[in-house]
Amino acid sequence: MHSPEHPTPVHIRLFRWAGRWGPFHIRISCGECALTSDIIADALKRELADIPVRLEIHDWLSEWWKPLFRGGWHAPIVMVEGKIISQGVALNRGLLTQAVIEAHAGNSRITHNVLFGKQGCPHCERAKTYLNEAGIDFEYRDVVTCPVALYEMLVRTRALIGSHAPITVPQIWLDGRYIGGAAELSRILNRQVEANPERGRCSLSPHRLS
Repeated sequence: MHSPEHPTPVHIRLFRWAGRWGPFHIRISCGECALTSDIIADALKRELADIPVRLEIHDWLSEWWKPLFRGGWHAPIVMVEGKIISQGVALNRGLLTQAVIEAHAGNSRITHNVLFGKQGCPHCERAKTYLNEAGIDFEYRDVVTCPVALYEMLVRTRALIGSHAPITVPQIWLDGRYIGGAAELSRILNRQVEANPERGRCSLSPHRLS
């Protein structure tokens, strides 16, 4: 069983134009398939490096029926957690990043102090000041300079406040508990949080935030 600290790897499958079917045998993958494979490999080394992923590469001609049941019929076909995100063309890197982050956020949770924000946001700066003055260490994630942070913030926040509510920055978690924005943080810090410099975290517990 996978814990929140060790989530289930996100499953990526690539079906490339290669393989054997009857008398047909393709040994050299198509250019767009090769490019897609390179894009996936590079994304896993860079923006998706911190996310557990299980990548499978299949020869489409030998296993064409497997993606067909999900609507995939034109290699290269890329699937994330069984859902087709691209087929017939070289992969859009942003689609892969978004799909993997969404899947990862769905089977993991934040367990520490995190502030999603952006430069030039006065409410983000205010929230940082509140946390610093309370002696609470936190991880800051810029949603403009880091696409992974943006996708993660959107997925996690929408799951909590609904898909139709507007999502602004900052979005804050303390001890893994969703707080909201700067105003909500201010109310909690002023009334319920005591700094704990030894842990570098706040003294919040679920029963105190309920």
